[in-house]
Amino acid sequence: MANRSSADLVLHPVRLRICQTLLGGRSLTTAGMASQLPDVPPATLYRHIRTLAEAGVLTVVEERQVRGTTERTYALDLAATELSANALASMSPEDHRKAFMGFTAGLLALFDRYIDGALDRGKVDLVRDGVGYRQTALWLTDSELEEFAVEMRDVVQRYSANAPGKERKRRVLSTIVIPSDSPVEE
Repeated sequence: MANRSSADLVLHPVRLRICQTLLGGRSLTTAGMASQLPDVPPATLYRHIRTLAEAGVLTVVEERQVRGTTERTYALDLAATELSANALASMSPEDHRKAFMGFTAGLLALFDRYIDGALDRGKVDLVRDGVGYRQTALWLTDSELEEFAVEMRDVVQRYSANAPGKERKRRVLSTIVIPSDSPVEE
């Protein structure tokens, strides 16, 4: 894996979805991941899990013998999924487009699974399920944006520490910040 960049490794559409499946401190076997990603052919899923495990993005947290084979339970090593400032700076505009496309494809797949599951339960009810997708524009200086990001990170980290529990549902929060206009000249 030494020749593969962190961006290539983590931002591949299938590998990104595997990582998303393990967000929130989840640990799953390959079979568990397959049940979460039923549209990914098993051979493809196994290959990408092996790639992520060999690169240290997935860690084996448990092994047990099942009918003559070793079943492994994997968890996500969040530190291994972080792209450094150098890695981001070395990406070409096309690399960034591909990475963003992979990110948004992962969001679409997650939303499709939510909608399909809600339909299986009888009704899509975004309010009941706490689903939201919104967009707003903020006028921020670079300093204000930095302050906003720190405050948001602190809030997310506080709730990220929650362990799974009887009444807790796993929820995925995704953020995108993009400058959309040039500053207004005064």
